[in-house]
Amino acid sequence: MLRFRLLSFFPSPISSSSSPVYKPHTRNRFLFLNKLSSQMGSYTTASESQLSGSKKLLFRQLFEKDSSTYTYLLADASHPDKPALLVDPVDKTAERDLSLVKELGLKLIYAINTHVHADHVTSTGLIKSKVPGVKSIISKASNAQADLLIEPGDKVYFGDLFLEVRATPGHTLGCVTYVTGDGPDQPQPRMAFTGDALLIRGCGRTDFQGGSSETLYKSVHTQVSTVGEEMKYNPRLTKDEAGFKGIMENLNLPYPKMMDVAVPANVLCGLQDVESKAN
Repeated sequence: MLRFRLLSFFPSPISSSSSPVYKPHTRNRFLFLNKLSSQMGSYTTASESQLSGSKKLLFRQLFEKDSSTYTYLLADASHPDKPALLVDPVDKTAERDLSLVKELGLKLIYAINTHVHADHVTSTGLIKSKVPGVKSIISKASNAQADLLIEPGDKVYFGDLFLEVRATPGHTLGCVTYVTGDGPDQPQPRMAFTGDALLIRGCGRTDFQGGSSETLYKSVHTQVSTVGEEMKYNPRLTKDEAGFKGIMENLNLPYPKMMDVAVPANVLCGLQDVESKAN
C-alpha cells in the first residue's frame, strides 16, 4: 500500500481565540471532506481559490517519492513579511523546498514535524543550518530535540494565521496533528495535517517507537469521530477496536529500511545526518 499522508478539510470553525502563541484549546470533533483522486492515488487538495479567506493563506503540497512523504508549505501571504512554515520536510528535497520559498518571496520561520519519522530523515536541522532564524518544532511527547517542544492545545503562529496542535498518538508515542485555525480571519474549510496517524485507506503501523493499536484506534475515533470517506471505506477504521487491533498486530510488515538511520537522526532534529555528511 502506498503510504500517502492524509490532508483533511474541515467544514466549519469550532471555537475561536485571539490569544498569543501557544494558547490551550479544547478537543473537538472533525469532518474530513477530501475526495480520492483515482488518477493520482492521493487525496485531492483544495486550491487556494476554494478556501474562503484564501487571500491570506499560501498553500503548496510537495512530494518526496522514495518515502512517499508529503511536505506542506504554508504562509501568510497577506502579512508584510510573508512568514511561512514547512510541515514534515525531507532531507532529500531540502534544496527544492528552500528554492520554492525563495521564489515565492517568503520568510521561512518554522520547520515542523508531526512525529519522529522512521522512513526518512527530516530536513529541519539542514534547513536551520542554511536559513538563519528558522526554528524547529516537534511534540514534547516525542522525546526528540527541537527549538520548540509543543503540546496538545498549543498554537503555532505564522503571521496572523496559526496551526492548533492535537495529540494523535498510536503510530508513535509523540504523534500530533496540526489543524489550521478557526475564526473569521482564518482560511476555511479547515485543514488537518495528520502525519502517519491516518493514511488513505489505511493508517500508520503501530509496532515500534511506542506505537499502540489501541491508542491509535482511540486517537482516530475520538479526535476525528466523523472521518468522511475513510470512516466509511477504510478497511481498518471500519472495524471495531478488537478487529482493528487484530489487523494491526498481524500486518507482518518488514523492518523499515531507513529506521536505523532515520530515527536516531530525527530524534536530533536531523542533525546527526547533517553532521555525518559534513565530515
